[in-house]
Amino acid sequence: MTPLKEFIIQFLEYIEIEKNRSQKTVENYGFYLQRFSSWASHHGITAVEHLSQEHMHAYRLWLNRLHEEKPLKKSTQNYHMIALRSFLKYCAKRDLKSLAPEKIELAKQGERSVAFLDGDDLERFLEAPTLSHEGELIKKRDRAILELLFSTGLRVSELASLKITSINLKKDEFTIRGKGDKYRIVFLSPRAKEHIKKYLDIRKDAFLPLFIRHDRAFHPKQIQNEKELFLTPRSIQRLVQRYAKVAGITKKISPHTLRHSYATDLLQNGADLRSVQSLLGHASVTTTQIYTHITNQQLREVHKAFHGRQRK
Repeated sequence: MTPLKEFIIQFLEYIEIEKNRSQKTVENYGFYLQRFSSWASHHGITAVEHLSQEHMHAYRLWLNRLHEEKPLKKSTQNYHMIALRSFLKYCAKRDLKSLAPEKIELAKQGERSVAFLDGDDLERFLEAPTLSHEGELIKKRDRAILELLFSTGLRVSELASLKITSINLKKDEFTIRGKGDKYRIVFLSPRAKEHIKKYLDIRKDAFLPLFIRHDRAFHPKQIQNEKELFLTPRSIQRLVQRYAKVAGITKKISPHTLRHSYATDLLQNGADLRSVQSLLGHASVTTTQIYTHITNQQLREVHKAFHGRQRK
């Protein structure tokens, strides 16, 4: 018999080294599988070969009833099962007689609602840094961040890791390494280029990070490692929320809202779903289909405007 706990460790090493998954993915899979391992041990399941469909049903029921601060979302429950399915695929590759990975089905989820900004809300939001009480350097940095998020649809982690050498302001495009170490091209709008240039022109340093900390409590000369200069994804999230308030926007806004706004803008102006998939760096068009409500709304407006006009 193959000990479950030990084989999970081997699987995590496999996806880190042979599959070259990101450290974050390895950490997430480790968390989900350690949780399953603890549950299995509590129920007397100690070997890979012991796993059955009945166990999966019982585990899913346990996840569904698990209350930490609040019940687990269906999407979070599915992440647990996706990690488990990947583990079972690994078991099958190693010729272990265990539950077939295709026996694990994911829970059905309701349609995701997508929050986005457009029109006057979007313009007020992008211009909000100029109305803040921050110093000129921070105003210019933050305006460049907001314009870049909307221009490119970058994930916040992708934007936070950019270096000055990542972007050539003489060109309208640059390459980004996204999820799963996959590369894609993103494009700069004239406004994004303009505001990045204004920010870099006012900076009086030779540091490599594109966006750096400028808070009073932070002294760049005292840093031990240049990595400390980078803005964190969390700090970018906080500044986005702050400028939403400055712009008088009451709904919840995050950096991902600008990614949604970017995709929405493309679709509303005639882009096809496959192109938007490539621009966002989605591995599957299924992920991009959360935006179909936008095209459906356009179809509804077409129907309302043009159908049955002769009968009026």
